[in-house]
Amino acid sequence: MMTICCAYIRQTTNRCVFPVRDLDDIDRAVVAALTRDARQTYAQIGEQVGLSAPAVKRRVDRLIAEGVIRGFTTIVDPTALQWTTEAYVQVFCRGTIAPAELKRSWEGIPEVVSAATITGQADAILRVMARDVQHLERALERVREADNVDHSESIIVLSQLIDRGHP
Repeated sequence: MMTICCAYIRQTTNRCVFPVRDLDDIDRAVVAALTRDARQTYAQIGEQVGLSAPAVKRRVDRLIAEGVIRGFTTIVDPTALQWTTEAYVQVFCRGTIAPAELKRSWEGIPEVVSAATITGQADAILRVMARDVQHLERALERVREADNVDHSESIIVLSQLIDRGHP
């Protein structure tokens, strides 16, 4: 029996190898079941959506091939690893810098758990995790080493209220 460990569900289609078609109701139900508990077997998901285990497997394989499901992972509570400090960091750049260049600058910094270009006065926003404030400060120093970064503004999280990881 095959078990799925955890699914990241694709939210955009800009990197798909195959053209993405509209998902039907059963595809959406399979994705929802994986999102709720990705360790379910295909048979368990099949019971929920009215399909056989092989039919669910074919759909999951197709959703992976089409880029709807981007991968499988384990979600670990960062506090269990003693990463208890979280911050959102707005980054302000001098002049124009390509998003790909910013990505290259930051993807090697393990404390940067996500990064995105944004609208507004800041050019990018990062989500940074660290063991403590001193560790956060060292990570921020590395973030600001990127070419064209003028300055950053950090917002430290006091309490995580909602973290669904998906809509």
